[in-house]
Amino acid sequence: MVLAVVRDLRDHRMRATVDELVDFETDVLAGFVLARASAGLVDSTIRNDTNHLELIRDWFGRPLWEMQPADADAYFGKVIREARPSTRAGRAAALGVYFDFLELRHKIELHNLTGRVVECPLDEINRPRAAVDPQLRVPPTAEEVEQLFAGWREELITCRKFGPAARNYAVARLAADVGLRINEARMLDLNDVRWELGRFGKLNVRHGKGSRRKGPKPRLVPLINGADRSLRWFIEDVLGLFVTAPTAHETALFPSERKNADGSCMRATADVYRRSLAEAADRHLPAWSGKLTPHVLRHFCASELYLSGMNLFAIQELLGHAWTATTARYIHVHATHVEDAWVTGQRRVADRWKGLAR
Repeated sequence: MVLAVVRDLRDHRMRATVDELVDFETDVLAGFVLARASAGLVDSTIRNDTNHLELIRDWFGRPLWEMQPADADAYFGKVIREARPSTRAGRAAALGVYFDFLELRHKIELHNLTGRVVECPLDEINRPRAAVDPQLRVPPTAEEVEQLFAGWREELITCRKFGPAARNYAVARLAADVGLRINEARMLDLNDVRWELGRFGKLNVRHGKGSRRKGPKPRLVPLINGADRSLRWFIEDVLGLFVTAPTAHETALFPSERKNADGSCMRATADVYRRSLAEAADRHLPAWSGKLTPHVLRHFCASELYLSGMNLFAIQELLGHAWTATTARYIHVHATHVEDAWVTGQRRVADRWKGLAR
């Protein structure tokens, strides 16, 4: 038997030119965006990831697949060392997902073009940690929130554009009543309102925030805490100002005044709702000016429901949290809730001692 020498033809293949690599890098990034969209991520999340990648690429000056651990050490350890922990963690997460995409989709192709083996430059040694110092988001009291919404309601009577103002009010109420996130609310369609489910109706939240960047996590949100009344008011009295056929179930539940090419309404951006809430706080709750956000209203919702007697597991399901520990961080007790519980416990102990003394 004679052994033959086998040569790998790839050793004799011409490497890609600079122009070819530039085109290939553009195509890869476009494919990355499309893949993340197909996974169901909202546009804002995809845009954040691509912005992170472009900033890293601008600093590196070469295609990201050429990054080595030493390059990542320099970038995260020197260039953005003083950035906020959330910024560092977000940039590292975007880079890690991008390299996962390269390894799964383009590993062989990249080796053929460049001779490189794709490997993420982040590892357990240099990967920025997402942990940050805990920050308490103690929400306003129930009286303060009622003051905010009462003033906002009065303003609706004389505002210049009733439709958008009422829409922004309704979305803020959902955040305060059932803890809905802004992006979850803005992605709702009219047919996601299921009045026939449960005692008060439910919202089919199809774009719930998933944990660890895993894409949407759908859930059903019951319209408790008065959310059914405010939502019914919006659908019956406000939605028709945006669309000619408010019974068309494929329409956005909270539409924008702007139209798509086919005449359907666009969805208002999340910034519209954040800005409207901030402006309402400036006018009607000045003590919270610059501090009241939709996320603070989620904390308010969780705290009020807990104080009214709802157990932690039910609040966890309502808010869409994967872990009970996350929900526990949303619970902030006002007044003398803890003290009253302690006094009650002490009375029970005293009563037991009285029985023993007899």
